[in-house]
Amino acid sequence: MIPRETLATALVPGGEQLRLVRRGQDHIIMLDRNELMSSRMSGSEEALAHMGCQRIAGRKQPHVLVGGYGMGFTLRACLAVLGRDARVTVAEIVPEIIDWAKGPMAGLTAGGIDDPRTTIHIGDVGALIAASPGTFDAILLDVDNGPDGLSRQGNDALYSHAGLARARMALRPGGTLAVWSAAPDKAFARRFAESGYAVEEVEVRARSNGKGPRHIIWFGRRG
Repeated sequence: MIPRETLATALVPGGEQLRLVRRGQDHIIMLDRNELMSSRMSGSEEALAHMGCQRIAGRKQPHVLVGGYGMGFTLRACLAVLGRDARVTVAEIVPEIIDWAKGPMAGLTAGGIDDPRTTIHIGDVGALIAASPGTFDAILLDVDNGPDGLSRQGNDALYSHAGLARARMALRPGGTLAVWSAAPDKAFARRFAESGYAVEEVEVRARSNGKGPRHIIWFGRRG
């Protein structure tokens, strides 16, 4: 059995401790005994980017906000499909995760952090959304474990009626809010639809090869 090695730790503001673990060639970010993300399973994070960017295709100088850097899969996928005139802002509340992306996880980033289209914002994505009316063509939220969070109680506000309303105001007309979740959530899906969006729910697999656990992505279009 391949042992796990803890490479680094970090505290989530207002939350608990994260651990960056390496097991063979794989990297895992853990909260207590829960795997928040793994380099083995990037498919649904990539789908979040691909499907989210498809919904704003054809826009000039699109600006995409990615909530949560994670292991960089969503950022990397965004940059792969967006044109050279695009901008991608990544909001990450745990600064050490960006340090890990430049250090132990550098092999996963594919240069995404250093891409001239990328801006890294260290801070709470909810606060950035609230301070950015009419700014983004797409907001892609992969924060915590989805609406039913694990790592930080403050993340719940993102998925409330008020949080969804703030995200709607931060979108340009016709923009898209995409929300990733590790599991279905009927209560959240209902809130999303009640908040003035045209909502679509898509089931995706965790692995790029179409296997692994089933995850959910909701796409809401601002009218």
